[in-house]
Amino acid sequence: MSEEASKVAFFRPADDREESAVEVVRQHGFEPLSDPLLETRPTGATPRTDAEYVVLTSVTGVGIAAETVSESEALVCAVGPKTAEALRSKGVEVDIVPDEYTSAGLVDELAERVGGARVEVARSDHGSDELTDGLNGAGAYVHETVLYELVRPEGGGERTVKDLKRGEVDAVLFTSSLTVEHLVEALDEEGTGRGTLDETLVGVIGDPTRRTAEGLGVNVDAVAEEETFESLVEAAAERLR
Repeated sequence: MSEEASKVAFFRPADDREESAVEVVRQHGFEPLSDPLLETRPTGATPRTDAEYVVLTSVTGVGIAAETVSESEALVCAVGPKTAEALRSKGVEVDIVPDEYTSAGLVDELAERVGGARVEVARSDHGSDELTDGLNGAGAYVHETVLYELVRPEGGGERTVKDLKRGEVDAVLFTSSLTVEHLVEALDEEGTGRGTLDETLVGVIGDPTRRTAEGLGVNVDAVAEEETFESLVEAAAERLR
């Protein structure tokens, strides 16, 4: 790496999560390259209110569904502390947060409780099957509500591809399978090739994202210990220094 601050590319949505990510990257002494690859489009759907458990997996989902969730008598489950914090800020009591902030961790937390119970999962159209399959496997009656769609914004990925071609990016950080897919799409559109990513450190959140990346021919160098952006940056920092 050069003596200058390492440039780290990431792809958080263009809202307060982007601002927070920029700050986290700077706090670790890196130069941030923010290039949003996800744009949310609400579907207008709301969670069912007759379930015994309701699962929220993102801050975005909380913003859409918090009012409906607050009106139900279900036990409220959040996949991690950020989602739980967002729920509480909306006045929603959170009953369950897994020790491991992943879909698998939430399944482990609920497996002994949900046999025969109705479980409502409210999330995006690109949620991992690991959560719903795991809950079904534990004997739950799972219903999924798609609160919002995730699409690639116009021009998403172009800045990163340009800097990758110049050899100016030291790390790229993927927070979901869809961000991997969208950046690969941008690389293919530019005729750059996925091998460009072999020249930079690739960090991901969670095994589903790792599997997606590897399935698309992208080598993964670092996996976050927890499903948080802060943990992802820390995992990359250990390799960059």
